[in-house]
Amino acid sequence: MFKAAKQTRIFQDVVEQIQETILEGKLVPGEMLPSERELKAMLQVSRGTLREALRVLEQKGLIEIKLGVGGGAVVQDISYDQINESLALLIRYQKVSLQHLTEFRVGVEGRVSALAAERATPADVIHLKSLLEQARQFAEKGSDFQKGFVEVDKQIHLALAQITGNPVYISLHHTVHDNIDQYYETFLVMKQREMEENFTDLASIIDAVERKHAAEARQLAEAHVLRFNHYMENREI
Repeated sequence: MFKAAKQTRIFQDVVEQIQETILEGKLVPGEMLPSERELKAMLQVSRGTLREALRVLEQKGLIEIKLGVGGGAVVQDISYDQINESLALLIRYQKVSLQHLTEFRVGVEGRVSALAAERATPADVIHLKSLLEQARQFAEKGSDFQKGFVEVDKQIHLALAQITGNPVYISLHHTVHDNIDQYYETFLVMKQREMEENFTDLASIIDAVERKHAAEARQLAEAHVLRFNHYMENREI
């Protein structure tokens, strides 16, 4: 499965060999890597080099190192966690501004809504309308129910991404919407007027998706992102 590591770049080579073996599907999620003794023999590296390489692979989310009897390195399924954590750190250290995020979201949200309009099934539309009804109920109850409304808004955006069937858009949406709360808490005032406008935007987007009007869905989604960015920018100033 593995060969002796190149001595000129031994550490990187160990990481790359194991990583490629996992990415190529030769080791699948839930499967154990060979034991430490076997890996050392195959790769011809020291215990210290091997353990450091395994720690890097664990940080990447490719394996989980389990301790104790029967423990070892277990291959993990790819998840959004590592991407989310990286973006969260960028936001926390103010490396991604509100303007950066908006610029990115306008294009992605617009494209996702257009694709959803092209690909939505009747069952998808029923699910979107169910979420929209939840949003309506929160909006009618007023600003005291802002958190519930914002959560349903997030679920609608994630549902639109899911409809595309494109794992890249799905992953990006999870990453953005799992970390955008920091901007909402800092800059967004979601009072009755804003909740009603947000609901109207979402209802219009879902209507365009149901009618399979891709261009209209794109324009509505882009306008929706820009509208609420404008509110947040005004508060930021």
